[in-house]
Amino acid sequence: MDKGGSQRGTVATVADLLGEISAAFAREGGLGVLYVDCAPLDEVERRYGEEAHGRALSALADVVGGACVEVLGKREPLARGEMGRGELLCFIPRGPSDLEFHAKALPALERATRERLARNSQRVAYPYLRKLPALPIGSAFTLRNPLLAALTQVREAIDAAREDAQLNARLLHRTQRREFIDVLLQNKLYSVYEPVVDAKTLTVFGYEALVRGVEGSDLASPLQLFGVAKQEGLLFELDCQCRRAAVEGAVGFPQGAKLFMNIRPSSFHDPNFQPDALTRTLERCGLEPSEVVFEISEQESIDNYAIFREARDNYGKLGFSFALDDTGAGYASLEAVLELTPEFIKVDRAFVHGIDQDSARQNMLRAFQTIAQDMNSRIIGEGLDTLEELRTLGELGIQFGQGWLFGKPAPLRAGEG
Repeated sequence: MDKGGSQRGTVATVADLLGEISAAFAREGGLGVLYVDCAPLDEVERRYGEEAHGRALSALADVVGGACVEVLGKREPLARGEMGRGELLCFIPRGPSDLEFHAKALPALERATRERLARNSQRVAYPYLRKLPALPIGSAFTLRNPLLAALTQVREAIDAAREDAQLNARLLHRTQRREFIDVLLQNKLYSVYEPVVDAKTLTVFGYEALVRGVEGSDLASPLQLFGVAKQEGLLFELDCQCRRAAVEGAVGFPQGAKLFMNIRPSSFHDPNFQPDALTRTLERCGLEPSEVVFEISEQESIDNYAIFREARDNYGKLGFSFALDDTGAGYASLEAVLELTPEFIKVDRAFVHGIDQDSARQNMLRAFQTIAQDMNSRIIGEGLDTLEELRTLGELGIQFGQGWLFGKPAPLRAGEG
């Protein structure tokens, strides 16, 4: 049998290998255990079934096996935890005379596993998850005690490696939270701006403010920022900083252009976002309410449309406009279109990509356009990559487009970011 897998590519269980591992442990006099917490992959089994979960674990085992070859020169036995535990274990029998193993090789194997997992995360997650969740990794080493059964010590080593992985996860969590709060407190976030363009005249109608973190850091992209904020329970605080960065970066905003500012529905309960305070902030930056469009996305669901409509009406009286982002990407966004009748409907890139060659997408956009016209709303097609897509939007009567066709998002003033 392949160490750690069958001919069909599935990963053996600890029970399958315990005899082999215990014998090698007794023979060598020491045992190293590398532990990978795979519980975050349990979602794959719940959604797609046992076979899909097995394929994901097999891909993960290949990553760990590659780390073994890199550091130790060969692939060591790999096994899944018993009783359906979401964990992957690598067993490395080594004697006490191998002084380099505990001090250098085992920590190096941990590092290599993390690095390889980061590089091959899509391989493990695809096609079941958009992004591979964090998988805590730990290790342990034990010396053979002839007074105890080898099996007893193997289980104790597994428990110790599991505890080490949990500790590593907690330490990472602490460091991550501290770094994130540091970003918020020191106002390290800034905005780049992506143009919204008139499909017929090719003139800029407005700019969407998009948040960015410290370049080159683990908190550089919006995906990273919001992922950490959600995990740390700091979404509201991040949203506040995003709004600040959007306005502060818009000093000297092009006259007549609209500023599309992403907000969460809960923003309307923020004292600093109340109409009087917000208007004063805009005045300091030379902006009028009529130049600002609040862009609502599905990142946070709207629990009470009646309350939200009341807030929308209050801000609308001051001149602010509203847009719904990623329309069509989920059922909630379609409901929000009907409930909120926004001034702008931003159609998700899934309906725009390749629209010049896809009659089904064209028909879908015609339907969106009909609904928008009935509500006196205007559509913005997102994710434009080609001139052909832009021309097709214009032919369909879609007034605005947005995407990298017009250049990547950038600060409004040179030298920022």
